[in-house]
Amino acid sequence: MLPIDAAAHSSRWRRRHPVDKAVLGLGLTVLAISLPPWPGAALVLVAALAVLLGPAGVTARHLWRAYRVPLGFCVTGAATLLVQVGGPEGLVGPAAGGPVRAGELLLRTSAASLGVLLFAFTTPMSDLLPRLVKAGVPAAVVDVALVTYRMSFLLLDSVRRIREAQAARLGHTTRAAAWRSLAGLGATAFVRAFDRAARLQAGLAGRGYDGTLRVLVPEARLSTRFVAVSVALLAALTSLTFALEGPLS
Repeated sequence: MLPIDAAAHSSRWRRRHPVDKAVLGLGLTVLAISLPPWPGAALVLVAALAVLLGPAGVTARHLWRAYRVPLGFCVTGAATLLVQVGGPEGLVGPAAGGPVRAGELLLRTSAASLGVLLFAFTTPMSDLLPRLVKAGVPAAVVDVALVTYRMSFLLLDSVRRIREAQAARLGHTTRAAAWRSLAGLGATAFVRAFDRAARLQAGLAGRGYDGTLRVLVPEARLSTRFVAVSVALLAALTSLTFALEGPLS
């Protein structure tokens, strides 16, 4: 199981209804995208961090491990706005207003990523996907997502076991050996994935599969108080943004 999934299953908010957490987490994401980057996205970023490390109970170590990858994409995307190709400065030169635009983009994307992580760190996929059928998503789409979610963990576990076996047989001692091990890893994982899929299909057929996967969904009720507090926080961030709005410098 991935660290973010393990954290979601042990989260303080695990028993809350996914809609409660969607209002807060995805609401922060929408604000980060729609409000002015300064100070709107900055306020959203601070609020998301405070909720993640505070009431949600996510540790700073787990948050950083999950956040550093999207943050790297955010920094890379913002860095491209610092330069321009062609123009009076030559083939490549500094872009006019590049630092301001890069800062605005970095604020928006990093704050929006934290909003999504807030939802992911508190809502296991096994709690969310079965409820999508009631939201109008076709059952076949949900079933494919459930199977893919399960198979991804089995595939990752197989890859880990294969890599450990290769390392125990000195398969990574030289560059040539590492490339041979990588090729073997890809081939073995490919074969095992098809084998597991075939066994899964045979198992479902033997259990009378009729086109719908039926799973037990944990009981959860919408919390009017939680939703009200979340909406109040989003409204406060919006009001504070327009009260403090000014150019990014």
